[in-house]
Amino acid sequence: MQRVLITGAAGDIGSRLRALLAGRYPVLRLSDVKPLDPAGANEEVMTTDLGDFSAVEALCQGVDGIVHLGGISGESDWASILDANIVGTYNLFEAAKRQGVKRVVFASSNHAIGFYRRDQVIGSDVTPLPDSRYGLSKAFGESLGALYAHKYGLEVFCMRIGNITDQPVDKRRLSIWVSPRDLAALVQIGLEHPAVKYEIVYGVSDNARSFWDNGAAERLGYRPQDRAEDFAEAVLAKEPANAADDVTEIYQGGTFVTAEQGGNPNQPPPKSKD
Repeated sequence: MQRVLITGAAGDIGSRLRALLAGRYPVLRLSDVKPLDPAGANEEVMTTDLGDFSAVEALCQGVDGIVHLGGISGESDWASILDANIVGTYNLFEAAKRQGVKRVVFASSNHAIGFYRRDQVIGSDVTPLPDSRYGLSKAFGESLGALYAHKYGLEVFCMRIGNITDQPVDKRRLSIWVSPRDLAALVQIGLEHPAVKYEIVYGVSDNARSFWDNGAAERLGYRPQDRAEDFAEAVLAKEPANAADDVTEIYQGGTFVTAEQGGNPNQPPPKSKD
């Protein structure tokens, strides 16, 4: 990997990966529709709207690998999700194919499988059960990656990311938390491992309460260094009591599973956190 593109580089995850992957590859090409900090050493900065196919194709020129984080990172109205997360992701994969990009690491989400229950452990081979328009767009991206891998030979690594913060902040995130350095290590596997053809893995640290069997990532050498359980005592001491029949406590997707209940279905649902 000589030149690696990160889309959505102005976002929280993109900003973290920009710092953590600095020096790992000869050139990092950073793109977002939002303003980015000026290019540093061995960086290229490009402002790109993923809805503009010609611009996306130019963005992919000379690139060996892509970390695709671009798009809306939470629930929103359908028109916004369609433009940024579905059309934009299609443009990215098609441009990658046309420009001869070798590898795409796609940032999927736990919300692609948010309607699985918390009392079951699932692998990466389960049928998607999205909990939102956002989750649906991520399930679409996974399937789109499968099409481009199997039909066109693009190598695709899909990460169902849990919640990336410096430390978990509540009970649910004790199950889905991923530390920045663990996610960066997983991204490196996605970009570099020679056995990757098409994979779905979970972006999660070594969490005792995890909802997910991450054997697919472990098979490729993923060995997370951080554990949510180290923070459990402090997190649980602050956790409010919730009703046992509260569906946001039953399903893995949390508040995403109820974002529209009781509201006007023609209005955009409220923003929610991962």
